[in-house]
Amino acid sequence: MDAGNLAWSVAATALVLFMTPGVAFFYGGLVKAKSVVSMMMMSFGALGLVSVLWILYGFNMSAVSSTWEFAGNPFSDFGLGGADSDTLVGATFGATFAIITVALISGAIADRARFGSWMIFAGVWATVVYFPVAAWVWGGGWIMGLGETFGFSTSVIDYAGGTAVHINAGAAALALALVLGKRIGFQKGINKPHSVPLVMLGASILWFGWFGFNAGAEGTFGLLGTEDSSVGLIIVNTLGATAAAIIGWLIVEKFKDGKATSVGAASGAVAGLVAITPACANLTPGWALLLGLVTGVICAFAIELKWKLGYDDSLDVVGVHLVGGLIGTLYLGFFATETGLFVGGNYEQIVLQLIAAVGVLVYSFVVAWILGFAIEKTIGFRIKNEDELAGVDVSVHGEEGYAYETVEK
Repeated sequence: MDAGNLAWSVAATALVLFMTPGVAFFYGGLVKAKSVVSMMMMSFGALGLVSVLWILYGFNMSAVSSTWEFAGNPFSDFGLGGADSDTLVGATFGATFAIITVALISGAIADRARFGSWMIFAGVWATVVYFPVAAWVWGGGWIMGLGETFGFSTSVIDYAGGTAVHINAGAAALALALVLGKRIGFQKGINKPHSVPLVMLGASILWFGWFGFNAGAEGTFGLLGTEDSSVGLIIVNTLGATAAAIIGWLIVEKFKDGKATSVGAASGAVAGLVAITPACANLTPGWALLLGLVTGVICAFAIELKWKLGYDDSLDVVGVHLVGGLIGTLYLGFFATETGLFVGGNYEQIVLQLIAAVGVLVYSFVVAWILGFAIEKTIGFRIKNEDELAGVDVSVHGEEGYAYETVEK
C-alpha cells in the first residue's frame, strides 16, 4: 500500500469509527431526557466489546477459503499477532463496520433494555451473525460467489453494506423489538425527542463519516489513484442520494402532517445514506438522486408501519435501516450500471440482489430472535416497569444526562 492509499485508509477508518458516536448522538437526542445516558451507552458498549472481539477472532472469521464455508477459522491468527501492516489497516477498517452494525440495532429497544443483557446479545450476535455475514458478502462466501454459482454474467453488488450492515441490523432490530415487547403506553406521540440539536448533530456526524464508510475501501484495498478508481462516483453519489432523500422525506411530512421538521430532515438524510451504501459505486449520479428521493419518500411512510402492525421499534431502525437497505439493494437490480434491468442488463442482477437480501434478513432475524428470547427468559432483557417509567439512566447506570441545580431564594 503506497503512502497515499495508506493515509486515506487511516483517515477513512477514523471517519467510520466516528460514526458510532454519531449514532449515539442521533439516538440519544431522540429518546427522553431520562434515557439519554442509557441510549448512548449502548453504542459505546458496542464500540468497546465488538472492537475487542474483532481483533481477537472476528477478522479471522470474516473471510473464507471456499464459497460455502460458514465463516473463517476464528483461531487462524488469534489476536492478529501474525498480520502485516497492510492487513492490520484493513482489519481496523473492517472493525468499524462491525461496531456500527451492532450499535444500530440498539435504537429498536430504546427506553426498556438492560445494559448487561444488551452487551451479551451484542457479543454473541456479532460472533454468530455479523462476522459470518461479512464473510458471505465480502470475504469470498456464498453471497459473493452467488453469480458464479448460478452461472450468471454478473454477481451480487453490495459495495459498502446494504445487506451486511443495514438489512442485517434492521432485521435483528425487528426481532429484538418483538422479543422485548412494547413500551408502556405505546401509542403515537409516546415521547418526543428530548434534544433536537443532538439529533441534528448525530445525523451530521453520520453524513460526514459516511464518506469514509463508502469511499474508504477505495484506499484500504489499494484502489485510489488508479485509472479505474470509482472514488469520484462514490462521493458524489453519497452526497446526492442523501440530499435527495432529505427532500423526499420533507415533502411527505409537509403533505402528511402540514410541517417539515428538522428531525424529519435528519431521518431522511440517514435513510438516503443507508440506501446509497450498497449502490454508491454502481449507479450514475442521476440514478443515485432518484434512489435518494424514492428512499426518502418510502421510509417516511415506512416508519408508520409500527403503529399499524403493532411492533415497538422505538427509534425506527426497521423503517429506516431495514427498509432503506432493502431499497438500495434491490434498486441495483434495475439500475446498476450495465447490469441492471433498465440500463443494459437483464433479470440476473435482480435475482441475485433479492436472494442476498432475503438470505441475510431471514438469518439475522431468526438468530437475533432466538438470542433475545433466550436472554429474556434467563437473566432478563427488559427492565422493570417502574424503572422504565422513572427513566433508564439512574436505575441502570446511576447517572443522569443533565444535572439541574436548584437555586435557593
